Amino acid sequence: MANNKKKNMTMTQQEYQQLAKRIEPKRPVLKNCLRAFLVGGIICVIGQALMELFIHKFGFTEKTAGNPTVAVLIFISVVLTSFGVYDKIAQWAGAGSAVPVTGFANSLCSAAIEHRAEGVVLGIGGNMFKLAGSVIVFGIVTAFIVGIIHLLLGVGR
Repeated sequence: MANNKKKNMTMTQQEYQQLAKRIEPKRPVLKNCLRAFLVGGIICVIGQALMELFIHKFGFTEKTAGNPTVAVLIFISVVLTSFGVYDKIAQWAGAGSAVPVTGFANSLCSAAIEHRAEGVVLGIGGNMFKLAGSVIVFGIVTAFIVGIIHLLLGVGR
C-alpha cells in the first residue's frame, strides 16, 4: 500500500490491515499449479485424441481436423456446464479449466443459463455477448494487425 494512504489511515484502519494480513490464509500456489496443469493437460489429451480420431477414422487431414476437434470440445464443455459438472471441475482445477477453449465455452453457457429467465434476446443473447464481445473485438483487432504486418513484411511472397 502506498505510504500516502497509510498516513491518512486512522490507527484502527492500520491495525485492521495488519490483522487482515496476518489471518489471511496462505494460498497453496504449488498445489493450485499442479491441479491446473493436470486438468489442462487432460483437456489437451482429450483434444488430441479427438483430433487423431478425426484424422484416422473420418479421413480428415491434420489441417482440417482442428475445427471439428474444437467444436466437439466446446460441445462437451457446454453439456458438462449444463449438468453442473464443469463448474465443479473448474472449482477444483482453477486456470487449468479456464484457459482452454472449453473454459470460454463454459463462461458463455453459464451466462446463458443464468439469464435465461430474462428472455432469449435480452437475457441469453445480451449476456452471452457481453462476455464474448471483448473476445471477438480482440480477435478481430489482432487479426487486422497481424494482416497489416504480414502485408508490410511481404511474408509468403
